[in-house]
This record gives sequence, C-alpha cells and structure tokens, in this order.
Amino acid sequence: MARQGLSRALVTAAWLAEAVRAGRVGAGLRVLDASWYPPKERNARQEFKERHIPGASFFDIEECRDKSSPYDFMLPSESHFADYVGGLGVSNDTHVVVYDGDEVGTFYAPRAWWMFRAFGHKEVSVLNGGFKNWLKEGHPVTAEVTQPTPAVFKARLNKALVKTFEEMVQNVSSLKFQVVDSRPEGRFRGTELDQGLESGHIPGAVNIPFHSFLSETGHEKSIEEIQEIFREKKVDLSKPLTATCRKGVTACQIALAAFLCGKRDVAVYDGSWSEWFHRAPPHYKVSESKRSKA
Repeated sequence: MARQGLSRALVTAAWLAEAVRAGRVGAGLRVLDASWYPPKERNARQEFKERHIPGASFFDIEECRDKSSPYDFMLPSESHFADYVGGLGVSNDTHVVVYDGDEVGTFYAPRAWWMFRAFGHKEVSVLNGGFKNWLKEGHPVTAEVTQPTPAVFKARLNKALVKTFEEMVQNVSSLKFQVVDSRPEGRFRGTELDQGLESGHIPGAVNIPFHSFLSETGHEKSIEEIQEIFREKKVDLSKPLTATCRKGVTACQIALAAFLCGKRDVAVYDGSWSEWFHRAPPHYKVSESKRSKA
C-alpha cells in the first residue's frame, strides 16, 4: 500500500478501504469519527454505534475541549488532549485519519485534523469526501465497536497555529496577518443571525464560505481551483493568514485548503465570532444590519 496518507492532508476512500481490507488499522493507523451535530438534529455517537468504518473509534469533540471556557469547542490543555487521544490508541507515531458523517461531505473532521496539528502531530489526514462518499462508493461499515489498546501521546501546543482574542484585537490596527472568515455570506455581512447571535465580522476580514472549497459531491476541490478561490479574494498565501468562523470549526476548512496549496502555517482564531461578539468593542464588529438601522 502506498504511503499516500503520510505525506498528504487528504486520503481517498479507496486508499483507506484497502488499509481496512489489509488489516492495517491498529497501532500504526487509527481511524477516528469526529462527527458532531446539533443535538435536536442528529446523534453522532448513536450513529457511530450503528455504523462506522471498521476499526474506527469515536472522537468526541464535546469531551476533547476546554470545558471551563464559556465558548464552544475551545482547545483543551496539552495534558487533556494527550490523555484523550492516548485513550483512543493514538501515539506520536500513529497515522491518524479523521472523517465525519455530515451531508456536505466534510464538516468537523478538519477541526480534528487541525487539533492534532496544533498539538504537534503531523501524520494526520482527512478522509476526502467523508463518510457520505464512503457509503456511496460501497465500502464496508460495521456496528462492532473496537477497544483500542491505550497508547502514550505527548502533546505540545504549537502556539503559532492558534490566535487569541488579544492577538486578533492587536491585528485590527497592526494588520500583521490576513484574516479569512469561513461563515456564510449573510452571517459575515451581518444580514442574518449567526446561530442566535447578532452577526457581522472582524474589521479587515475577507469572507470565503467554507463550502466554496468543496465540490458538489462533497470532495475537496483541486489545488488549482482552491488557489483560484484565494486569488479571487485577494488572499496572498505567501503571507501570514488566520482563519475564523463562528466557533473555530469551519475555520479549519480554510487551514486545510491552504495546507493543500503548500501553506502549512495558517492559524485559527479558536474563539472566533462566539468570543469576538461578546468581548470586542462595538466599533470592532462590522455589520450591515447596524448601518441599516442608523
């Protein structure tokens, strides 16, 4: 089997299916289902129990986060992350493949991918097309839940890949790095509510909705198409770049897209709009709805 997964941020369903067929899922290759859905819509853990990729474990983003934070899905501590993924059988030598079952193809998997990278793990890939296309292509699923042998994982946070509220505030005036917001246009512009919050964006941010990088089938677009998307938005991949969204999830799609183009240092504003809305001064929240009311 080609070592495609070790050198790429993406692996194909065919590649992973061959790994499953050959019995290679184990200490050296761990598959993680990182699905999450709004509780009233779908139950990710229950769906995992009913069917998943053979040998996969459930990566619970509700558990692997900073539960003391008032904001959703903030990064956990190094020790919390290390203990959690170690319990899933992931060591520092493990190749990790993450996927999710969202209908768009890929939604939460890039967040898990970025989390591993933020804590120093390089051999991590996203299943291109997600579970949706795994099923569509007829690859095997199982309801059998395996218990991986716990492993030792040593986490070391790469602070260059994470931006804090304070750094984002400073950047409004310093413009040290570009900011790309991955939310839908209406939420970015402030013309529609953002999951219950008034919407808008950080001054100077550029809007590239995350689904722009996905094809109609839910696969990642080609590198050439992704590069053109960034060019059209005048985002220079040779310069510092930070991604943001509602709660630090789809921002990771920006990081993944840029990574595929060779830019491996995109930072994510972990608090994103959830934090910015509550902490930033009014004049640092750009919204068309505010202008229309004036």
